[in-house]
Amino acid sequence: MKSVFLIFTLCCATLFAEVRHEYPTQALLDSGTLIIDIRTPSEWEKTGLLKGAIPIMFYDERGRYDIDAFLKTLLVHVSKEKPFALICHTGSRTRTISAYLDKELGYKVINLQGGMIYAISKGLPTQAYKAP
Repeated sequence: MKSVFLIFTLCCATLFAEVRHEYPTQALLDSGTLIIDIRTPSEWEKTGLLKGAIPIMFYDERGRYDIDAFLKTLLVHVSKEKPFALICHTGSRTRTISAYLDKELGYKVINLQGGMIYAISKGLPTQAYKAP
């Protein structure tokens, strides 16, 4: 039941969110905007991370998530007063999650459209993922 409620909330939040949608650019990286990469460790290992991005997995390889654990880790790095960006593989996962963080929790979120596929195609700098 908890899962159904969260999915419903995420869908509704997507409809009414004020999230900024931007493509990843060098200007964004240069601005110092914090970037949270929500992909899985296997995805981080395959492509690396955008330079300076912080990896915090939302969905695991089976599509499961633990929103409480994600938010606990996210709070270590971000605040509600300052905008930050979310990136995934193509931008579809971040579209939903950023809408939820914005509408339901009051964060200032930038959804990075096109995700890492776009960032890599534009030659944006990446760094290797180092497992903890």
